[in-house]
Amino acid sequence: MSIYYENLTPAQFRERISTAPVAYLPLGTIEWHGEHLPLGTDLIISRGFFASLAEEVGGIVLPGYFIGPDRLSTINGLDYIGMDTAPADPLQLDGSAYWIPDDLYENMLFATLKQLKRAGFKVVVAHGHGPSTGLFAKNTEKWEKELSLKLFHCWHEGGGHGIQTDHAGINETSLVLHYHPQTVDMSALDKDEFSATMFGGAAFSEATAALGEATAKTQHARMAALIRTALEENACT
Repeated sequence: MSIYYENLTPAQFRERISTAPVAYLPLGTIEWHGEHLPLGTDLIISRGFFASLAEEVGGIVLPGYFIGPDRLSTINGLDYIGMDTAPADPLQLDGSAYWIPDDLYENMLFATLKQLKRAGFKVVVAHGHGPSTGLFAKNTEKWEKELSLKLFHCWHEGGGHGIQTDHAGINETSLVLHYHPQTVDMSALDKDEFSATMFGGAAFSEATAALGEATAKTQHARMAALIRTALEENACT
């Protein structure tokens, strides 16, 4: 049986949600992630990570968002979003087409959560693009009270590699190499070129599929335990 919402028949949906009423919402973008990574990097990572959780813990993976919030600057009549303004000389990075205002995105998230509540879910896990995940995290406590849902994102405090903790650097590159290696071209970008449009941790050139796998396994175990506890304590009572 599929773990993906769009592939389920109503009978299959009822079967999956009856055993684990967990929805996984990938917060993706269509955004430049270096010349070596695909434009859908945020979605590839979050959906791949959620698929592994759904296969072990249960639940259903939603289609991902491909739009999201980010910094916006208008310079000489041109809009620059996110990492466009990281270089000293702002640059509209090729392929980025995702920006919406914070308030619109928050409304979309809340409306989505209301519909998931209506459908019978009791736990929702959302993660992906940094600013998108940040807005979800900012509203988590309020939305939990309003909707009687248990909400999680996948960031955490402490050492070690998390899920999507940089932009096109070693973390995201390693994770894409793990989940979707055929989309990565490690030869496409010199390690010093466009360096201002990446951030966090070591350079992408040090990324490996093995590191991505190890990171995913560590965070998978942590999130699986949190979700199981939520189901045991309050989601299924």
